Amino acid sequence: MDETFPDLGSLTDLELKDVIRQLTEEETEISYKRRILHGKIDILRAELVNRLRHKHEGGGNIMITGDDVQKLTDILAHRQPDGAE
Repeated sequence: MDETFPDLGSLTDLELKDVIRQLTEEETEISYKRRILHGKIDILRAELVNRLRHKHEGGGNIMITGDDVQKLTDILAHRQPDGAE
């Protein structure tokens, strides 16, 4: 669909309904993609927490460091963290 918003006064009822249908379909697609992304982020966060727990076995508080955030950023960007094979 064209990114410019149509002149609503110049649209017929049928054209207006078509624009509504197209935008509704686009919104549904975007919403689906957003839910998929949120699911992936939740999985990545769970994995990071799991790794932090293993890293800090033996007790103490688990703190997320700048390195941990960078690792998560690399994972989200599909890059290998520094030092990974």
